[in-house]
Amino acid sequence: MWTTGLRAGSGDLRSIGAVTNPPAELARVEAELRPRWPETRLEPSLSRITALMDVLGDPQLAYPVIQVTGTNGKTTTARMIDQLLRGFGLRVGRFTSPHLASITERISIEGVPVSAARFAEVYDDIAPYLSLVDARQPIALSYFEVLTAMGYVAFADAPIDVAVVEVGMGGSWDSTSVAAAQVAVVTPIELDHTNYLGDNVMSIASEKAGIIKPGAIAVLALQPPEALDPLLRRTVEVAATVAREGMEFGLVDRRIAVGGQLLTLQGLGGRYEEVFLPLHGAHQAQNATVAVAAVEAFFGAGAQGQLETDVVRAAFADVRAPGRLEVVRTAPTALVDATHNPAGMRATVAAVQEAFDFQRLVAVVACMADKDVRHMLEILEPVAAQLVATAN
Repeated sequence: MWTTGLRAGSGDLRSIGAVTNPPAELARVEAELRPRWPETRLEPSLSRITALMDVLGDPQLAYPVIQVTGTNGKTTTARMIDQLLRGFGLRVGRFTSPHLASITERISIEGVPVSAARFAEVYDDIAPYLSLVDARQPIALSYFEVLTAMGYVAFADAPIDVAVVEVGMGGSWDSTSVAAAQVAVVTPIELDHTNYLGDNVMSIASEKAGIIKPGAIAVLALQPPEALDPLLRRTVEVAATVAREGMEFGLVDRRIAVGGQLLTLQGLGGRYEEVFLPLHGAHQAQNATVAVAAVEAFFGAGAQGQLETDVVRAAFADVRAPGRLEVVRTAPTALVDATHNPAGMRATVAAVQEAFDFQRLVAVVACMADKDVRHMLEILEPVAAQLVATAN
């Protein structure tokens, strides 16, 4: 979604990522991946990815994993966790989806997407095994399953100290769940992907709860009651430790600041004050709160200790969230936001009203056909002087 606040004057345009022709080796890999089932076509099962990981030597077992699911805020929370872990000197691999400009963005090491050459090299390394597994399964490996395997292999080869892995969709049968995460993070759950996950929040939460593995630590953002119940039931079933926003950790204070907001966070191990976050909106403050708790959980922080505050401050000051209310132009101001469901739209509209003082707002919107477009536009329409509907 593009939103533009009109002001007089010349502009400065900063792109979220120039979409250019990919290098030949990357274009070749994308062409070979394209015939596989797309991310919008699913056959709920871990059998294919498990078989592939087995023949690859189970690279996902070579390092600890922090896995992130939820409806909104997954990618940003994963990026925050990554930034914090690297601030404490760890070598981090991050797997996220979808990508904005280049497919290589999905696999990052030390905060940087792997190069096109490295991406192609990893694919070529596993390609013979893809054919082997495809031949043995009733359904061939999907596009996302192959990318998941590539991420886990790239991380093992790097090597890394910890992987931060965002779920593609759901939880229990998402291919990223072939790894048993030591920390399972669940951002707010709302209605989305109802064709695949169920038409009510409880069923969606039950599916996403599958990332919580035996003995893990579950870090739960604030949830509606119908989502919290199945999540807590899952923690009991698998004897997982639970940390809940609003109970064991939470946001203490939030103040608007130039270029972002200033936060006071209560973590599992202590309080972090005067934390500057260069992102807009209460939802981003919530993501930051959850990210701190996840990193504390990973390090084993508790009531007797906390993370070093100066490191937390420095890490958050460097957080970037491309495509999340990102200012890509000034005079006139142009924002890009990847909102794609009503809950996300409510958060976006609230953030725009809070952080910007537009005289006139023009919204340019493109959505996939399976989204709740009417409800999203009903939320956006009162604050926009003009709505422009377009297609990708």
